[in-house]
Amino acid sequence: MKALALEYYKIRRKKIGLMLAMFLAAEALWAAMSISISISRSAANASWEAIIFSIASMNGLFLPILSAIVVSRICDMEHKGSTWKLLMTTSVGRHHVYGAKYVCANSLMLCGIAAQAAFMIGFGYYKGIEGTPPAGLLLQFICGALLTTLAITALQQWISLAVRNQAFALCLGMLGGFLGTTSGLFPASIRHLFIWSYYLDLSPVTYVYDASAGAYVSGGLPLGLLAVALLAAAALYMAGNYHLSRQEI
Repeated sequence: MKALALEYYKIRRKKIGLMLAMFLAAEALWAAMSISISISRSAANASWEAIIFSIASMNGLFLPILSAIVVSRICDMEHKGSTWKLLMTTSVGRHHVYGAKYVCANSLMLCGIAAQAAFMIGFGYYKGIEGTPPAGLLLQFICGALLTTLAITALQQWISLAVRNQAFALCLGMLGGFLGTTSGLFPASIRHLFIWSYYLDLSPVTYVYDASAGAYVSGGLPLGLLAVALLAAAALYMAGNYHLSRQEI
Protein backbone atom coordinates (compact mmCIF):
# COMPACT_ATOMS: atom_id res chain seq x y z
CA MET A 1 0.00 0.00 0.00
CA LYS A 2 2.92 2.37 0.68
CA ALA A 3 4.35 1.63 -2.76
CA LEU A 4 0.96 2.28 -4.34
CA ALA A 5 0.54 5.55 -2.46
CA LEU A 6 4.01 6.56 -3.65
CA GLU A 7 3.01 5.90 -7.28
CA TYR A 8 -0.02 8.16 -6.98
CA TYR A 9 2.16 10.79 -5.33
CA LYS A 10 4.78 10.66 -8.09
CA ILE A 11 2.26 11.19 -10.90
CA ARG A 12 0.46 14.10 -9.28
CA ARG A 13 2.13 16.57 -11.69
CA LYS A 14 2.36 14.31 -14.74
CA LYS A 15 -1.05 15.52 -16.00
CA ILE A 16 -2.11 11.94 -16.73
CA GLY A 17 -5.69 12.75 -15.74
CA LEU A 18 -5.78 15.59 -18.27
CA MET A 19 -4.51 13.34 -21.06
CA LEU A 20 -7.02 10.66 -20.08
CA ALA A 21 -9.85 13.18 -20.19
CA MET A 22 -8.77 14.58 -23.56
CA PHE A 23 -8.54 11.16 -25.20
CA LEU A 24 -11.91 10.09 -23.84
CA ALA A 25 -13.49 13.40 -24.85
CA ALA A 26 -12.24 12.91 -28.42
CA GLU A 27 -13.66 9.38 -28.48
CA ALA A 28 -16.98 10.55 -27.00
CA LEU A 29 -17.26 13.33 -29.59
CA TRP A 30 -16.52 10.91 -32.42
CA ALA A 31 -19.04 8.40 -31.03
CA ALA A 32 -21.70 11.08 -30.57
CA MET A 33 -21.34 12.22 -34.19
CA SER A 34 -21.36 8.65 -35.50
CA ILE A 35 -24.39 7.59 -33.49
CA SER A 36 -26.29 10.78 -34.35
CA ILE A 37 -25.71 10.21 -38.07
CA SER A 38 -26.76 6.57 -37.69
CA ILE A 39 -29.97 7.54 -35.90
CA SER A 40 -30.79 10.18 -38.52
CA ARG A 41 -30.58 7.52 -41.20
CA SER A 42 -32.66 4.94 -39.38
CA ALA A 43 -34.79 5.27 -36.25
CA ALA A 44 -34.09 1.60 -35.52
CA ASN A 45 -30.55 2.58 -34.54
CA ALA A 46 -31.86 4.66 -31.62
CA SER A 47 -31.14 2.01 -29.00
CA TRP A 48 -28.91 1.44 -26.00
CA GLU A 49 -27.34 -1.50 -27.80
CA ALA A 50 -26.20 0.75 -30.65
CA ILE A 51 -24.50 3.15 -28.24
CA ILE A 52 -22.70 0.37 -26.37
CA PHE A 53 -21.52 -1.27 -29.59
CA SER A 54 -20.24 2.03 -30.99
CA ILE A 55 -18.12 2.77 -27.92
CA ALA A 56 -16.85 -0.83 -27.74
CA SER A 57 -15.76 -0.76 -31.38
CA MET A 58 -13.97 2.58 -30.93
CA ASN A 59 -12.20 1.32 -27.81
CA GLY A 60 -10.17 -0.96 -30.06
CA LEU A 61 -8.50 2.17 -31.42
CA PHE A 62 -8.41 4.54 -28.46
CA LEU A 63 -7.77 2.41 -25.39
CA PRO A 64 -4.60 0.61 -26.61
CA ILE A 65 -3.00 3.97 -27.36
CA LEU A 66 -4.29 5.48 -24.12
CA SER A 67 -3.01 2.49 -22.13
CA ALA A 68 0.42 2.90 -23.71
CA ILE A 69 0.52 6.59 -22.80
CA VAL A 70 -0.66 6.10 -19.21
CA VAL A 71 1.74 3.23 -18.52
CA SER A 72 4.64 5.00 -20.20
CA ARG A 73 4.08 8.17 -18.16
CA ILE A 74 4.03 6.11 -14.96
CA CYS A 75 7.15 4.14 -15.84
CA ASP A 76 9.37 6.62 -17.66
CA MET A 77 10.34 8.50 -14.51
CA GLU A 78 12.19 5.39 -13.27
CA HIS A 79 14.57 5.68 -16.24
CA LYS A 80 15.55 9.25 -15.35
CA GLY A 81 18.24 10.01 -12.82
CA SER A 82 18.79 6.36 -11.89
CA THR A 83 15.52 6.39 -9.97
CA TRP A 84 15.08 2.66 -10.48
CA LYS A 85 18.43 2.00 -8.80
CA LEU A 86 17.50 4.28 -5.91
CA LEU A 87 14.23 2.43 -5.43
CA MET A 88 16.07 -0.87 -5.27
CA THR A 89 18.18 0.40 -2.37
CA THR A 90 15.08 0.71 -0.20
CA SER A 91 13.35 -2.09 1.69
CA VAL A 92 10.64 -2.29 -0.99
CA GLY A 93 11.23 -5.16 -3.42
CA ARG A 94 11.01 -4.85 -7.18
CA HIS A 95 7.89 -6.97 -7.33
CA HIS A 96 6.13 -4.58 -4.94
CA VAL A 97 7.05 -1.59 -7.08
CA TYR A 98 6.02 -3.47 -10.22
CA GLY A 99 2.66 -4.40 -8.72
CA ALA A 100 2.03 -0.87 -7.46
CA LYS A 101 2.63 0.57 -10.93
CA TYR A 102 0.29 -2.01 -12.45
CA VAL A 103 -2.51 -1.24 -9.99
CA CYS A 104 -2.00 2.50 -10.41
CA ALA A 105 -2.22 2.34 -14.21
CA ASN A 106 -5.29 0.11 -14.23
CA SER A 107 -7.10 2.17 -11.61
CA LEU A 108 -6.75 5.18 -13.91
CA MET A 109 -7.96 3.15 -16.88
CA LEU A 110 -10.92 1.87 -14.84
CA CYS A 111 -11.92 5.46 -14.12
CA GLY A 112 -11.85 6.11 -17.87
CA ILE A 113 -13.99 3.05 -18.65
CA ALA A 114 -16.48 4.05 -15.96
CA ALA A 115 -16.60 7.53 -17.51
CA GLN A 116 -17.48 5.89 -20.84
CA ALA A 117 -20.40 4.09 -19.20
CA ALA A 118 -21.56 7.40 -17.72
CA PHE A 119 -21.31 9.02 -21.16
CA MET A 120 -23.48 6.26 -22.65
CA ILE A 121 -26.19 6.90 -20.07
CA GLY A 122 -26.08 10.67 -20.49
CA PHE A 123 -26.01 10.53 -24.29
CA GLY A 124 -28.85 8.02 -24.33
CA TYR A 125 -31.06 10.28 -22.25
CA TYR A 126 -30.05 13.26 -24.41
CA LYS A 127 -31.14 11.38 -27.55
CA GLY A 128 -34.35 10.22 -25.91
CA ILE A 129 -33.57 6.51 -26.17
CA GLU A 130 -36.56 4.50 -25.00
CA GLY A 131 -36.35 2.47 -21.81
CA THR A 132 -34.00 2.65 -18.87
CA PRO A 133 -30.24 2.19 -19.29
CA PRO A 134 -29.46 -1.55 -19.37
CA ALA A 135 -27.45 -1.98 -16.17
CA GLY A 136 -26.55 -5.58 -17.02
CA LEU A 137 -25.11 -4.68 -20.42
CA LEU A 138 -23.21 -1.71 -19.01
CA LEU A 139 -21.65 -3.84 -16.28
CA GLN A 140 -20.66 -6.45 -18.85
CA PHE A 141 -19.17 -3.70 -21.02
CA ILE A 142 -17.07 -2.45 -18.09
CA CYS A 143 -16.00 -5.99 -17.22
CA GLY A 144 -14.97 -6.86 -20.79
CA ALA A 145 -13.14 -3.58 -21.39
CA LEU A 146 -11.33 -3.74 -18.04
CA LEU A 147 -10.23 -7.36 -18.51
CA THR A 148 -8.83 -6.55 -21.94
CA THR A 149 -7.09 -3.50 -20.53
CA LEU A 150 -5.50 -5.59 -17.75
CA ALA A 151 -3.78 -7.75 -20.37
CA ILE A 152 -2.70 -4.79 -22.50
CA THR A 153 -1.31 -2.75 -19.60
CA ALA A 154 0.62 -5.82 -18.40
CA LEU A 155 2.33 -6.00 -21.79
CA GLN A 156 2.87 -2.24 -21.97
CA GLN A 157 4.38 -2.08 -18.49
CA TRP A 158 6.75 -4.89 -19.29
CA ILE A 159 8.01 -3.04 -22.37
CA SER A 160 8.06 0.38 -20.68
CA LEU A 161 10.23 -0.80 -17.79
CA ALA A 162 12.45 -3.16 -19.77
CA VAL A 163 13.28 -0.68 -22.54
CA ARG A 164 14.54 2.79 -21.62
CA ASN A 165 13.38 4.42 -24.86
CA GLN A 166 9.62 4.89 -24.41
CA ALA A 167 9.13 5.22 -28.16
CA PHE A 168 9.05 1.42 -28.37
CA ALA A 169 6.17 1.21 -25.88
CA LEU A 170 4.24 3.99 -27.61
CA CYS A 171 4.74 2.36 -31.02
CA LEU A 172 3.37 -0.87 -29.57
CA GLY A 173 0.32 1.05 -28.39
CA MET A 174 -0.25 2.49 -31.85
CA LEU A 175 0.18 -0.95 -33.41
CA GLY A 176 -2.34 -2.29 -30.92
CA GLY A 177 -4.76 0.48 -31.88
CA PHE A 178 -4.40 -0.49 -35.53
CA LEU A 179 -5.00 -4.17 -34.76
CA GLY A 180 -7.95 -3.35 -32.52
CA THR A 181 -9.53 -1.22 -35.24
CA THR A 182 -9.06 -3.69 -38.08
CA SER A 183 -9.65 -6.88 -36.09
CA GLY A 184 -13.24 -7.15 -37.25
CA LEU A 185 -12.02 -7.75 -40.80
CA PHE A 186 -10.23 -10.98 -39.86
CA PRO A 187 -11.67 -14.44 -39.16
CA ALA A 188 -12.26 -15.24 -35.50
CA SER A 189 -9.48 -17.85 -35.43
CA ILE A 190 -6.93 -15.16 -36.37
CA ARG A 191 -8.55 -12.24 -34.55
CA HIS A 192 -8.52 -14.00 -31.18
CA LEU A 193 -4.73 -14.28 -31.29
CA PHE A 194 -4.45 -10.52 -30.71
CA ILE A 195 -5.51 -9.29 -27.29
CA TRP A 196 -6.32 -5.82 -28.65
CA SER A 197 -9.27 -7.26 -30.58
CA TYR A 198 -10.93 -8.31 -27.33
CA TYR A 199 -12.38 -4.82 -26.79
CA LEU A 200 -14.87 -5.77 -29.48
CA ASP A 201 -14.96 -9.51 -28.84
CA LEU A 202 -15.77 -9.00 -25.15
CA SER A 203 -18.53 -6.52 -25.86
CA PRO A 204 -22.00 -7.64 -24.72
CA VAL A 205 -23.44 -6.25 -27.97
CA THR A 206 -22.58 -7.38 -31.49
CA TYR A 207 -23.74 -6.30 -34.90
CA VAL A 208 -25.05 -9.13 -37.06
CA TYR A 209 -25.17 -8.61 -40.80
CA ASP A 210 -28.05 -10.04 -42.79
CA ALA A 211 -28.49 -10.35 -46.53
CA SER A 212 -30.14 -6.93 -46.80
CA ALA A 213 -29.69 -5.31 -43.40
CA GLY A 214 -28.10 -5.69 -39.98
CA ALA A 215 -29.19 -5.68 -36.37
CA TYR A 216 -27.68 -5.17 -32.94
CA VAL A 217 -27.77 -8.33 -30.84
CA SER A 218 -27.09 -8.38 -27.10
CA GLY A 219 -26.04 -11.37 -25.05
CA GLY A 220 -23.69 -12.56 -22.35
CA LEU A 221 -19.93 -12.34 -22.56
CA PRO A 222 -18.23 -15.43 -24.03
CA LEU A 223 -16.77 -17.33 -21.09
CA GLY A 224 -14.03 -18.87 -23.23
CA LEU A 225 -12.68 -15.49 -24.31
CA LEU A 226 -13.01 -14.15 -20.77
CA ALA A 227 -10.80 -16.98 -19.58
CA VAL A 228 -8.28 -16.35 -22.37
CA ALA A 229 -8.10 -12.64 -21.55
CA LEU A 230 -7.67 -13.36 -17.84
CA LEU A 231 -4.92 -15.91 -18.49
CA ALA A 232 -3.20 -13.52 -20.90
CA ALA A 233 -3.24 -10.75 -18.28
CA ALA A 234 -1.85 -13.07 -15.60
CA ALA A 235 0.81 -14.55 -17.90
CA LEU A 236 2.02 -11.17 -19.19
CA TYR A 237 2.12 -9.70 -15.70
CA MET A 238 4.09 -12.61 -14.25
CA ALA A 239 6.46 -12.72 -17.21
CA GLY A 240 7.16 -9.00 -16.98
CA ASN A 241 7.56 -9.13 -13.22
CA TYR A 242 9.96 -12.07 -13.45
CA HIS A 243 11.99 -10.46 -16.23
CA LEU A 244 12.32 -7.13 -14.42
CA SER A 245 13.27 -8.85 -11.16
CA ARG A 246 16.18 -10.54 -12.97
CA GLN A 247 17.19 -7.63 -15.19
CA GLU A 248 20.45 -5.88 -14.45
CA ILE A 249 20.11 -2.30 -13.31
